[in-house]
This record gives sequence, structure tokens and C-alpha cells, in this order.
Amino acid sequence: MIYLLPILTVFIWGMNAIASKMAASIIEPSAMSFYRWLFAIAILTPFCLPQVIKRWGEIRPHLAKLASLGLLGMVINQSCGYYAALTTTASNMSLISALVPLMSVFLSVPFLGKRISFNSILGGIIALIGLAYMLGKGDMLFFLSQSITPGDGLMVIASLAYALYCVLIKRWKMHLPNTVLIYMQGFCAMLMLAPVWLTSEQLLPPVDAMPIILFASIAASIAAPWMWIKSIDVIGADNSAMFMNLLPVVAVTLAATLLGETVHLYHLVGGIMVISGVILAQIKRKKKDDIEPGLLNKDPA
Repeated sequence: MIYLLPILTVFIWGMNAIASKMAASIIEPSAMSFYRWLFAIAILTPFCLPQVIKRWGEIRPHLAKLASLGLLGMVINQSCGYYAALTTTASNMSLISALVPLMSVFLSVPFLGKRISFNSILGGIIALIGLAYMLGKGDMLFFLSQSITPGDGLMVIASLAYALYCVLIKRWKMHLPNTVLIYMQGFCAMLMLAPVWLTSEQLLPPVDAMPIILFASIAASIAAPWMWIKSIDVIGADNSAMFMNLLPVVAVTLAATLLGETVHLYHLVGGIMVISGVILAQIKRKKKDDIEPGLLNKDPA
């Protein structure tokens, strides 16, 4: 039963990729990003604000760091994901997001002083070849004659931003409750997203977008992070991290089932190579060198 926590978390985050694609046709990405955190903060405030007030003396020195984390994990990562959904598929979004753990391993070198092993390098090469194979629809040299779609490029940026977020969470080690960390990052993100939201042609959310906004706010931004943190407490960071490798599998399956996206051979081959490379890079890490999956709000953007 304890393994239901990471399984449900992965399912919710996989479903969020589908929700992002569905949102692209009914609400502007700028509005979607803002309302996601407006509703999440509104729900969390009665529970978290008393803790924030009580711990303000501890929080205040970390405000710049919390704002930076909110910018990376909630503004850049998630906004790029919503804009990416305009021009790419949910399948591509999830498979590119699968590179986050691998990016985190390499970013840990300059930011955490970690060393890169042979398996990390080999895993990185395999994953990048798989990504090129998938984005090129079977032609790994496609970038010599054509560029990738804007959506795929935005997903690479989103994944890189989130990988940096994960590394900085580990580097800064703020000794605050996870609920306070999520709340403060979300609050900072909401403030940063407000000016972008004001550029939207339609400021109020359409009625048919409300179910997607509520899912992103409650399930993807509150419930899933809580379950993920709980799963790390119960079964450990290493075991929980391995479940994250199922995320693209879940998302691609849901995309084919709910959105009617066609899963081509290049998706399967490229996806298997990406996931295999990421797993290889993770397996080689000794426990003391692991990047703890501080995926406080992780989803495929």
C-alpha cells in the first residue's frame, strides 16, 4: 500500500501533461500559469499563513532564495510548459521532461561539487541520442537541415530550469517545513506571474477552463507534492526517484488514450533510450552523492 503514494503522484503529474495540452486550446498560457498558483495559494493560505507568520524570522533571510526557486520551478518551468503545449504534443513534452534527473546530475558538478562518473557520461550520451531520434522523427541529424519546433525548444528550457531548481534546493538546504517552502515559492511565483497575466486578452478564466485550473492547482500543485514528500519519508529518496522514470510512460499512454495522439516507433525507440540513459546515470550514484529529489512541485511543466 505504501507504494500507492509514488504511483498516484506519477499518475497525477502524467495527467498534468494532458491537462496542459487541453488547456492550450481554451485559455492563454499566461492566464493558466497565474490562475494555477492563485487558486493553490488561496487554498493553502488558511493552513500555511499561520506557520509563515510564526516562522517569519527564519523565512526572511531566505526570501531571495525562495523567490529564485519560485522563478525557476513555477514561473519558467511551468509557463514554458503551457506555451510549449501550443506547438508540440503531450508525448514530446513528457519525454523531454524525463531528462530532468540527468540534467540535475550534470548541474551538480558546478553547483554541488559532485563528480561525474563514466556511467553518467554514457547515460547522458544515450539519452541525448534518444532525444534527437525522437525529435527528428527517426532522423538523428535533423538539426543540420531544420530546427526543432518552438514547443520542443521551450520544453528543453523548462526541463533545464527545473533541473537547476532541484540542484539549488539541495545546495541551499533551508531548514523550513516543506509546506512553508511550497507556499512561499508559490506566493512569489504568483506575484511574478501577475504582470504576465495582465497582458492576457481575456483576464477572467473561461468557464470551461476551470476544471483544468482546479486540477492543476489542487492535484498537481498541492496533493501530488504532498504525496511525493510523504513517499520519500516512507520508502526513501532512492526508491521514490525510480518511480519518476515511469512518468513519461504514463503520460504517453494517457496522451494516446485521452488525446488520440499517435505513438510512433520513433517515440518508443527514442523514449526507451532517454529513460534508459537516465536510469543508467542514476544507478551509478552512491547514496551519499544522490541528488535528493526535492521535487516539491514537480510535473512535466
